[in-house]
Amino acid sequence: YLDALMKDHAEYIRIERDKQFKNIIREMRAMEDGDQEIPQEIHAVLRPYQEIGFQWLCSLAKFGFGGILADDMGLGKTLEVLTFLAAHPDTRALVVCPASLVYNWEEECRRFYPSAQVAAVAGAAAARKRQIEEWEKFDILITSYDLLKRDIEIYESKQFDYVVIDEAQYIKNASTLAAKAVKALAAGCRFALTGTPIENRLSELWSIFEFLMPGYLFSYQRFKEELEGPITESKDDTARVRLSRFVRPFILRRLKKDVLKELPDKVEEVVYARMEGEQSSIYQAREKQLLMTLSNQTDAEFKTQKLWVLAELTALRQICCNPALVYENYTGDSAKTKTCVEVVENAVASGHKALLFSQFASMLEHLSKLFAEHGLRAFMLTGKTSKEERRRLVTEFQRGEADVFLISLKAGGTGLNLTAADLVIHYDPWWNLAAQNQATDRAYRIGQDNKVTVLRLIMKGTIEERILKMQEDKQNLADSVISEDGVSITGLDKEQLIKVLEEKNG
Repeated sequence: YLDALMKDHAEYIRIERDKQFKNIIREMRAMEDGDQEIPQEIHAVLRPYQEIGFQWLCSLAKFGFGGILADDMGLGKTLEVLTFLAAHPDTRALVVCPASLVYNWEEECRRFYPSAQVAAVAGAAAARKRQIEEWEKFDILITSYDLLKRDIEIYESKQFDYVVIDEAQYIKNASTLAAKAVKALAAGCRFALTGTPIENRLSELWSIFEFLMPGYLFSYQRFKEELEGPITESKDDTARVRLSRFVRPFILRRLKKDVLKELPDKVEEVVYARMEGEQSSIYQAREKQLLMTLSNQTDAEFKTQKLWVLAELTALRQICCNPALVYENYTGDSAKTKTCVEVVENAVASGHKALLFSQFASMLEHLSKLFAEHGLRAFMLTGKTSKEERRRLVTEFQRGEADVFLISLKAGGTGLNLTAADLVIHYDPWWNLAAQNQATDRAYRIGQDNKVTVLRLIMKGTIEERILKMQEDKQNLADSVISEDGVSITGLDKEQLIKVLEEKNG
């Protein structure tokens, strides 16, 4: 900012830049061309734009600055940050993110940076306190905004080398407890990740910068008087250019279309959630009961009760989705439902439109009500939808009249063209991977101008994770477990089923 200002006034004022100032300016201009090597601890090949992001983070940290990594959804911000942390060993980092992403961060750490000592601070209060007190044992601590608010007093005496906040729009309102909590953390260097640095007002950008580098954009009163007010009310171009110069070096923003040639046609990711409380108790009890029954059955008894077994497997999968699908009087939380709403809200705020598939029409009805409560426009297509209504919904969705299209597997797996969407969410994993891919192709087809992101929502430590693993092992459960119409179990013996239930990765 100062360098640009001095150039603008060079004819009026004689200014000498010392060697250190010149070095900083030179290195900041060459940020993306840094020479920091990709650490061997990272188990991934970075795409060229991800390497640039990594070098940019390293350069900012070198000078003690913070920054906003504002890459579009699905471009791999997490990997860029983990590569940066791996390049700075013997440091302590805290990651703060929405509750729905805590276990996702933990999983990405294990996948891309397996040598790191990582802890998800997300359990009961006493367990969290113990983890935070032992913070120096870990390379990376991960917690949620909500839990940080509750635990902030324990964190206040800790000095982290790096604090990273994900989905930074969570602190866009500077007066919220979440914003105050992250700003109270002691850190040598701070980074923010968000696909939407400004959703509605310039004050949101001020709030994020107040976390990154307190005071850099002045007090809010001064920011409002000198920058926000003139820009929004008077359309003052001088103020706009001034703010742009202030923030541009500290925001790295790449859209999918900017790095189109480097991206695969589809970006596929798994988003993990973990059951807690009542949902977890119900699931564990039901799964244990099924395992005990199977263990005590003879092979002959098992063969005569396959329909009952299928019903029990379906119930377990529905409990993963939301226990209310199985138990009418259930009023507790569903970790996956909360995760799903957060994911869709964040995607829509970033300008994306989503298709959401589930095998359970009752789940889609529940989500439809929830989305409406959150101000999201949702259409729904199930087996009950008439052909005329189906055509109308597709036409209106393509015109941009809804944010998310909820579609049941049987009703919408084929024959739909929904290229207005660039995000596909599979709410529950399907036994038949081919059917899942067919559904994805509602958006990923001829006429789609954008790259498509495919998210699969998976509950850790449950039958869903085992289904996912079997899919990844290229085993087709449709052949060995359930026929394509989902009515009977074929070719699965008792031991194989027990293995599906017992072999959990959580």
